[in-house]
Amino acid sequence: MLALLIFIFQSGTILVLEYRRPANAMAWLFILFLFPIVGFILYYFLAREYVRRRKVRRRGGLDEQRRGEILKKSHLINEPEEIPGGRFADEERLFRTLRKAGASPITGCNKSRVLTNGQMTYDAMMQAIRSARHHIHFATYIYRDDEIGRMFRDIMIQKAKEGVQVRLIYDGIGSVKLSRSFFAAFEEAGAEYACFFPLRPAFMKKRMNYRNHRKILVVDGTKGFVGGINVGEEYLGRHKKLGFWRDTHLELEGDAVYGLQEVFLKDWELATKQRPSDPGFLPEHGCAGYEVVQIVAGGPNRRADAIHETLFAALATAKRRIWITTPYFIPSAGVVMALKTAAMSGVDVRMIVPLIPDTKLVHAATMSYVDEMMSCGIRFWQYERGFIHAKVVIVDDLIASVGTANMDLRSFFSNFETNAYLFHQDAIAALERDFQQDLKDSRELELSSFRKRSGGRKAAEALCRMLSPLL
Repeated sequence: MLALLIFIFQSGTILVLEYRRPANAMAWLFILFLFPIVGFILYYFLAREYVRRRKVRRRGGLDEQRRGEILKKSHLINEPEEIPGGRFADEERLFRTLRKAGASPITGCNKSRVLTNGQMTYDAMMQAIRSARHHIHFATYIYRDDEIGRMFRDIMIQKAKEGVQVRLIYDGIGSVKLSRSFFAAFEEAGAEYACFFPLRPAFMKKRMNYRNHRKILVVDGTKGFVGGINVGEEYLGRHKKLGFWRDTHLELEGDAVYGLQEVFLKDWELATKQRPSDPGFLPEHGCAGYEVVQIVAGGPNRRADAIHETLFAALATAKRRIWITTPYFIPSAGVVMALKTAAMSGVDVRMIVPLIPDTKLVHAATMSYVDEMMSCGIRFWQYERGFIHAKVVIVDDLIASVGTANMDLRSFFSNFETNAYLFHQDAIAALERDFQQDLKDSRELELSSFRKRSGGRKAAEALCRMLSPLL
């Protein structure tokens, strides 16, 4: 009887605290059913979504003064008619949603370059770092102690010796193997670094589920990078199992860099409790170009699930096509419904996912959605050339998203993420060309063949799907 009462108490606690996330509640209840006491202990340290989010938001409040300065210095797009080409003239509802839910300005004085692999991205980033005169702000989820990691470290050490301010953030779980000794010369040169929610303190403070998945580089406040590429040799195709690594990153100049800078500085404050302030972080700049870009940040320190809400709004607007590249597809119920209804209405919905997974459990959860999605007319391709890690969404010729967020529940609701929304036709066309090339390097799935997979595989997919909110 006592055991039953304890189980009821534990179940009720999970249901009350996870009322905003029914999928999370079901996953934890399943674990609790299998491991009655251990499951609740794990939940206490790893979850408790509502309490954790509220605490982090209090610490990461919006810096209104910095935001005001960004707005004052940016060329703001306040009306849909101001977006060149007239493509947003009839999309006022989407435009208003992006401005409000995105919680960041849509800016019109930008220049972008799409970087389609690790070598191209690293070359551009290292060139920018070498040119730094005032500061280098670098945030990455994974930072490897390998040839690439040491190369970036040594270049930043040299710049620090030249008097450039250098700050680096790496995630406590994504870069768990990184040792303090790796940064000995880094510190000696005057460069600063911070581990975002280190493993042991994060566990004790119940922040294990808060991961900084961002990949941001800001140089002198005038040039910025954001996308899917971390720091490691695997991004150059040197992983023995995965082989060629296909990814997408962006190089940005102009007003959008202010948005990346604001994200970095808030993360630095959260990781270090320091609030560095320098006019050089938000310098005046000329108009680098005339592209319209919006930087949208998501995370527990934000007031809403901005990336999820803005992506859903864009998907629901589609009239002609939705093209998605994602390494992990574990969508919310809203995203599933948006994609299925779009396909059933005649929208060309295509999705590229990996054939070779880097994480088998997440890949199995991803494949559990394929049958029901294809039944509604959504077409799936599996990338065969190597591993595809790009996070790209293209909606009509209207808007495209490139960033750090996967199409999964963790990116939507738990991780610290950053996406760039592109509105210029040339930028969207560049992403379209990459997508078409990726289709050539992929194999389309056929629904009849896919349904013939073994019963064991189907069962594994169903199990992983049930646990997917926690993966």
